[in-house]
Amino acid sequence: MGGTSPCASCKLLRRRCAKDCIFAPFFPPDDPQKFAIVHKVFGASNVSKMLQELPVHQRADAVSSLVYEANSRMRDPVYGCVGAISYLQNQVSELQMQLAVAQAEILCIQMQQEPPSLPPQIGGGGCPDGQGTLLLPSSDHNFINNINPQQLSFASSSTSVIQDPLKRESLWT
Repeated sequence: MGGTSPCASCKLLRRRCAKDCIFAPFFPPDDPQKFAIVHKVFGASNVSKMLQELPVHQRADAVSSLVYEANSRMRDPVYGCVGAISYLQNQVSELQMQLAVAQAEILCIQMQQEPPSLPPQIGGGGCPDGQGTLLLPSSDHNFINNINPQQLSFASSSTSVIQDPLKRESLWT
């Protein structure tokens, strides 16, 4: 930078900001906390080495990743952003399970509302409520013919949430 104000890195490290300062384009003087957190987690020397090894057009993305990982490491020193990714993957899995349960329940409700021209249900009407086996109309040969309510027994527990013992209250607060 060399001009009026040193970049956040040079300011924090109390050194003169040269024209070719590798930190200046990415750590402006008006956002000192951005460099402070990266410096605390990775160290200025390591960040400098990483940036020098990268082509100029990739450095901005690398700095964004370093800032994100440093913030994640401050929240969760052991897992960092991997912990956040794992938490989100678990949420996706839980929501997919809840969606499957809801779709099965919708199918059962639709089947109960079908006109009586359908073949009679075996086992007393059933859906995931434990009343029997659900048969699809004979014209739907491409679908599963029988849905066993015991296989859908998790439907009654669809509102319970599986707790991960390593999960924190919130990763973003």
